[in-house]
Amino acid sequence: MSEWDLEIRPRLTPYFAYGAAVIIVAIHVTVGLLLKVRSSGVIFQTADQVAIALLGVIIAGFVLLFARPRLRVGPAGVAVRNLFGYKLIPWPDVVDVSFPVGARWARVDLPDDEYIPVMAIQAVDKVRAVDAMDRVRELVARYRSDAR
Repeated sequence: MSEWDLEIRPRLTPYFAYGAAVIIVAIHVTVGLLLKVRSSGVIFQTADQVAIALLGVIIAGFVLLFARPRLRVGPAGVAVRNLFGYKLIPWPDVVDVSFPVGARWARVDLPDDEYIPVMAIQAVDKVRAVDAMDRVRELVARYRSDAR
């Protein structure tokens, strides 16, 4: 049996991230190849062409971070992975999982009015986000009742 009862990832954002990354790399490679086509008064070297292509790859890598978010819920607690970092929040520290009105994504509410954003459940996913929140709330109710 898996150590996690539920794993959620965003649905639409990764598609946009992959598409944007491909376009960014394609544009940078094309610009790099076209640098030496006509003389503009500036002397471009092969290293300049490679640098522009590599810059595109680096920017695309950053954009791909938006495909990374994930939320896992299980006996150990709530595990949140956003653009940077991963955090496992044990059940005694979880107050609730909420989706405030007007917010772009859900959040794990912690004691002392602190919270951790959950980019895996995004408003842009609409009905899928509602279903995900329902499943998460069921598990929070089950595990938080055990912790009290």
